[in-house]
Amino acid sequence: MNALHEQQQALQRAIVEGGAADLLVRAPLLRIYRHAYVERLVGALRDNFGCLPQVMGDEAFAALARAYVATHPSRWRSIRWFGDGLAAFMTARADLVPHPALVDLARMEWALRGAFDAADASALSPQVLASLPADDWPALVFTVLPSVHLLALHWAVEPLWRAMQGVAEGEEPELPEPQAHAHALLVWRAGLDNRWRSIDATNAALLRAVIEGRCFAELCTIAAERVGNDSAAATVVVALQGWLADGLLSDARPGLHPGYDV
Repeated sequence: MNALHEQQQALQRAIVEGGAADLLVRAPLLRIYRHAYVERLVGALRDNFGCLPQVMGDEAFAALARAYVATHPSRWRSIRWFGDGLAAFMTARADLVPHPALVDLARMEWALRGAFDAADASALSPQVLASLPADDWPALVFTVLPSVHLLALHWAVEPLWRAMQGVAEGEEPELPEPQAHAHALLVWRAGLDNRWRSIDATNAALLRAVIEGRCFAELCTIAAERVGNDSAAATVVVALQGWLADGLLSDARPGLHPGYDV
């Protein structure tokens, strides 16, 4: 049994990692399995990033994908999730990326995929929030839907993504040149539809604080640093109204926060 187990491990290394060179020499057919394994993962990356391969072109994307597969063997039971580290890999391997904006395009696409496959959750209604006691509000902690993603982007890649929608395979559309533009992109799912929009810096700071589990009083402190004490509470309330309208929140309840009796 030990010998069989060792052979199985060597076979796995030969296919997944390209290791066990002696096995490849003694069993040349393993090269076919190795090639099929790599190309299947490259194909998964093409599926998981619909626009990126088309924008980069087959040759450039294939080189990027094979390099990623070589250093990031799949650790998922479903290849749907293979590619979660591709954007970070692209940042580290700029030599494989024709334009730095493509990193942000990859991040946007992965967020959209993640939003679509996120778990379902009911949106918090304004009526439920309004019914909470006023004494609870300072320590109130909000929960966002599982589909919510907030990205800090450096390039305006949304026009590029939009231009690729509906483009047939093999077609070469005229693509807008990406412009450098530091901004926040909000991605979420409403029903069965993915949605996204850019948000201003203050709204992004407040929403990121919500995602981090910060309470209402802390949100007001963050707002005060940006818009002043007089407008802080109103700024947070307006942000909350927008999040409720978009259906971004799923829950609100007092949290255990130092300084508040909850």
